[in-house]
Order: sequence, then C-alpha cells, then structure tokens
Amino acid sequence: MHGADFFYQALIYLTAAVVSVPIAKRLGLGSVLGYLLAGVAIGPFALGLVGEDGQDVLHFAEFGVVLMLFLIGLELEPSRVWRLRTPILGLGGLQVGVTTAVLAGIGLALDLDWRTALAVGVILALSSTAIVLQTLNEKGLMGTHGGQSSFAVLLFQDIAVIPILALLPLLSLGGGSIVESADEHDSSWVAGLSGWAETLVVLGAVLVIVLAGRYLLQPAFRAIARTGLRELFTAAALLLVIATAMLMTKVGVSPALGTFLAGMVLARSEYRHELESNIDPFKGLLLGLFFISIGASIDFGLIVGSPTLIFGLMVVLIVAKLAVLLVLVRVFKMSLDQGLLFAFSLAQGGEFAFVLLSFAVRYDVVDPTLAGTLIATVALTMAATPILMLLNEKVVQPRFGTLERGGRQADEIDRQHKVIIAGFGSFGSIVGRLLRANGVEATVLDYDSDRVDLLRKLGLQVFYGDACRLDLLHAAGAAEARLLVAALDTGEKNHELVATVRKHFPQVTILARAQDRGAAYEILDEGVEHVFREKLDSSLRLGVEALRLLGFRAYQAHRAAQTFRRHDERAVRELAAMRHDRTLYLSEARQRIEDLEELLQGDLADPDEMRDAGWDPDSLRQEYGGK
Repeated sequence: MHGADFFYQALIYLTAAVVSVPIAKRLGLGSVLGYLLAGVAIGPFALGLVGEDGQDVLHFAEFGVVLMLFLIGLELEPSRVWRLRTPILGLGGLQVGVTTAVLAGIGLALDLDWRTALAVGVILALSSTAIVLQTLNEKGLMGTHGGQSSFAVLLFQDIAVIPILALLPLLSLGGGSIVESADEHDSSWVAGLSGWAETLVVLGAVLVIVLAGRYLLQPAFRAIARTGLRELFTAAALLLVIATAMLMTKVGVSPALGTFLAGMVLARSEYRHELESNIDPFKGLLLGLFFISIGASIDFGLIVGSPTLIFGLMVVLIVAKLAVLLVLVRVFKMSLDQGLLFAFSLAQGGEFAFVLLSFAVRYDVVDPTLAGTLIATVALTMAATPILMLLNEKVVQPRFGTLERGGRQADEIDRQHKVIIAGFGSFGSIVGRLLRANGVEATVLDYDSDRVDLLRKLGLQVFYGDACRLDLLHAAGAAEARLLVAALDTGEKNHELVATVRKHFPQVTILARAQDRGAAYEILDEGVEHVFREKLDSSLRLGVEALRLLGFRAYQAHRAAQTFRRHDERAVRELAAMRHDRTLYLSEARQRIEDLEELLQGDLADPDEMRDAGWDPDSLRQEYGGK
C-alpha cells in the first residue's frame, strides 16, 4: 500500500467510521457494531471498496489491540489485582478450564483428534477483550459487579495466552515440527527451534521485559520528563509499545501480550497517568479501525459455501459458553441481573483466536481448512456480541431480571456548582448539610434510587446517576468545579471515581472518603491530598469518652486524641509507599506504634505541664514540624 493507495484506504475507512458509527449509536446499537457493519459494507463481499489490501490494514489496526492491552496492564496495580484475586483466579480459571473441557468434548464427539480437540477448546474458550470492554465502557457498566467480573475473567484469559502458546507446540501432530514460510523463517528468532527451546526463548523475552520495565524505563522516563516536551513523552510512550511488540513478534508471540506485561510492570510507575493520557487517543482510533477491519475480513464466500456448518458452529459456541458462564454465575452466587450481563458479555470468541489458530496451523495442531472455518466462526461471534448484549438488555433483562428490571435512567443535570458531592448516604449527607447551612450550594449525585426519592421528599436537590461515568461528571460541571467530595458507599467505586476525576479533571481538588486504612492507601496512591477515614473521628471521640469515664481529666483525654490523630494520619501517608513490601511495612508499622505509645506515656508522666496545651492544636503542629 503506497502513495495514493494509502490515502484512498484512509479515506474509505475514515468515511465508513464517520458515517456508520453515529447511525449505529442513534439506533442504540453501540459504536462497536457500527464499526463492524461499516467493515462489512466496504469489504470485498459488499461494496468491494477494500479488497486484499484490507488484510494489510487489519495488521496495522491490530496495533489498536496492542495499545489497549498496554493500557489494561497499566491499570493493574498490585493492590487492584489483589482485590480481584478471587474473580481472576477462581472465576477466570474455572471459566477457561470448564469451557475448554466442554468444547474439547464437543470436538471429540465430532471425531477430532484429542490433541486438536484440546487445542480448539482452549482457543475458543477465550473471549474478545477489545469488544467486551469497549461495549461495557460505552454503556457505563464497567463499574457494576457483572462488569468487574467480566474484566477479571478477560484479564485471566489475556494472561492465559502465554501458557497456551507454550502448550500448542507440545500438542503438535507432527512431533513438534513447525510449518512456516520462508519470510517467517527469516524474520523469527525461534525459526527451526524445538517446542521446548522456543518456550525457553519466549520466557526469556518475558524476563527481559520485566527487568527492563523495573530497572531501565523509570530513569529513562524521568530524563524525558525533565525536558518538559509533551510530544517527546508521547513519542517515548509509543516507542516503548512498538519496541515491546517487535520483541514479542520476533520470538513468535502475540505483540499484545508483550505490551500487556510491560504495562503491568509500569503499573506502579510515577509516570503511569502520563503514559495513559498520551496513548489513549491512538488506542481509540486504532481500535475503531480494528473493528472495521474485522468486519471487512469476514470470509462471506466461505460462509455462503457452508452456511449450515458456519452458523451451526457459531450457535454451538455461543450456547456452550453461555451455559458454562451461567453455571459459574450460580456457583459464585452472583445476582441474576449481573449474572446475565456477565454471561452475555463473554459468550463469543476472541481476537487472540486469530493469532492462536495461526500458531496451531504452523505447528500442525489444527488443519488449515478447519482453522479457516473456525476463524470465520469466531469473527461472526465477535460481530454478534453487541447484538447479544442488546438482546440481554432489551429482551432478557426485562423478562427475567430482578434488580434492574425497568432500570432507571440517569437524571438530566440542569444546574452546576463549584462543589460536587458524589454519594449522599450517611457520610456525604452530613457534608452536604453542613455546606448548605453555611450558604454553599453543591451538585449532588447518588446511585441509590430509593435514597434519591427520599431525599427529594425532604426538600433536597439530588440527581440520580453513577458519578463514575465521565459524561455525568461533565454534565455536573466537573470541568469548572473547585471541589469534589468522593463519598460513595463502596471503596471500589470511590477509588474508581477518584481515578476518573484525577485523569480527566486534574484541576479539581478531591476530598475523599476512605472506608478503612486500605482504601486510604489506594486513594493516596492516586495523588489525593485530602483523605478522610470515616471511622477515625467517631472512634477517637469514643476513646476520649472512655478515658474520661476511667478517671482521666478531660484535657488529658482530648490531648491524647489529638496526638493520636496527627501521628496516625502521618503514619498512613508514610506507610502507603511501603505496604507492598510486607517485611518492611510490618517493621515500620511496629516502630510507629511504639513511638506513639512512648509519646503518650511521656504526656502522662507530666500532666500538669501539658494542662494548657491539652486544648491547643498549634502546640501539636510545632511538635510535628509545622505539618
């Protein structure tokens, strides 16, 4: 594709996107289905505006998936992975394992060799990360239990591709020999190696990515950041992704996996947010191009030649995955509404199937004819995903759903203030009433419909909607707001809100509620200065009263509480950076407990000297260096 041909292809693809996506959105179909239908329309089996060159564009557009996996990796801080450990390992592991067993059993029933059946089963067990996350984000469902469970399973699947790539050579029907072209032989570093040797090379490449990300990239980004040139940081971010993708391509592995690992390594980097903001625009555009290319590459000639076979396999795959997912919903005791969302989201093949099936053909694990049939089947299931989710939303949920039946739409926000309060429960309502009593108006958002209705009956202006949604924050005036009070009911939602506001509205000062010490650590990691643990004040008040009832003077009890509070708040900020090193964390935490006890015991040793200072917070500030 050169010169005028490149511009012609760009014109066709961009025109298709600009025309089809608004129409699809207007019809309630979502942008993903719009992109896919645009690809079908311009493809060789419809208008024929793109032909064989469409495959070149598909390879280019796959870079959108690479960027998406890198950004997913950046989001996977150790604390978040640990919080999702049960759905990632339990739900994700069971989904891949059980689905593989079911699909392999179907393959054996169709007279496939057991090794081929196993390979096909594990490849088709994977779902489409690109389509599912894009659709869930568009519908504002990522923060729901079903959305988070889907994300956890997709994350496990993405990680599982690495051992699957190592498994396929061992299943080779030809004893591990590789079938590849001369070009592949020249470009790959693992050409001609045995299955075990290739696996070692792949693991070595992964180790290089991990070590480089941990010890080389941090000082490199620091040096680039000192230049103050935003475009240089953007170039460095793209260079990192492309270099990692090239390395993984050279060792015969999907480049998306390499960038995913690189993102995970950089998840705790101080430059994580800059990397996200610089790469995100490229990801969105290239993902759209990827979806169009998928639509254009569907082999309708093969489908027309064997419609019964292709559509039969499509139905079998979707039904089998739905059945397994619904069983897991019952095992993990998800609500019916969230379980249906979870099941319908993941009942398709994934983009990694294209890579893995090609890999399986190279190692003579899957016959090329069978691989072509399966690729067409997977492409159709991916194209059907937005339709399946619409079916769940419009037909299944209204008939069988419980909590979200007749789901309430978010309110239209018709007023904006300099203060936004997200969450108006027992915590946020006190803040809001105090502000209002002092003449400060706030825009209040809450996701509990019953609470919203009750508060309105009490004469309070509250808007119904999920404050984590970017469009609602815009409507609430976050772009011009000065303060945002993050007071949502769960730590996960509060952390999600804080991350969203920090990313999109950096000028807003956030005052965040933290349910406990762990939640405070996560919010502090986002760079939020004003964090308030909800139980700290009431616990200290109770402690003061307990000391007073035990015979302590009131000034002694109050001074002890003030000392404890300042010491504990400083300790939380200092320990936040150490908590991932358990040995260091426990040692430092014990030392701070001992320091606090010595400080308080010192006060008790000479109570008369501290009598006047017992009520004076300024003396405490002087003791702690003016902090």
